[in-house]
Amino acid sequence: MSEVATRELMAKRFRSFLPVVVDLETGGFNARQDAILEIAAVTLTMDPEGNLMPDETHAFHVDPFEGANIEQSALDFTGIKLDAPLRQQMAVCEAKALGDIFKPIRKALKSTGCTRAILVGHNAAFDHGFLNAAVERCGIKRNPFHPFSSFDTASLAGLVYGQTVLARACRAAGIEFDNNAAHSARYDTERTAELFCAIVNRYKDLGGWQLALREQQLEEDNHENEN
Repeated sequence: MSEVATRELMAKRFRSFLPVVVDLETGGFNARQDAILEIAAVTLTMDPEGNLMPDETHAFHVDPFEGANIEQSALDFTGIKLDAPLRQQMAVCEAKALGDIFKPIRKALKSTGCTRAILVGHNAAFDHGFLNAAVERCGIKRNPFHPFSSFDTASLAGLVYGQTVLARACRAAGIEFDNNAAHSARYDTERTAELFCAIVNRYKDLGGWQLALREQQLEEDNHENEN
């Protein structure tokens, strides 16, 4: 299969949507009032056999926006220490974090021929709500993500593995999961990306997407024979 055909597989697989895995650690549950403290995104790629794979990770510590609320219970749950020297040194504002994440996503959209990114998240509605609120707060005009559609790995894992908790779903899928590293945006996003790829690839191996791949291969073979 040609390199061009391989790139086109992603666009054909998800109706021209490019799945991008996102996780945010926040100061609470209110997307408009509570701070985003960490954000990470993993772009995905596809091999010539149509297997989905994690590609690049982009992660940032985020400075709370002015007037943001931060619940102590949220800090206790995530283990984030706002005064940690490394965090204070590395944290950036929301606008820079989003801009630096959106740039490679737009590049991936162009390279795959996809028209829009679609958020993949574990309990995706939570992350999507915070992402949309931050985009609005920062006045970003070109949000690469679909405004309301998403893929939820909690639902998908419940269907495929009978597990909805990220750690348990990963283990059911044969993915190692370190509870001590959990609730870091980078770690959770990378494990969620592995889980989403495992689910999509398992469906392909059972014959679902493989049918579409065969049809495309037949079209390419027919085209080559005609030439």
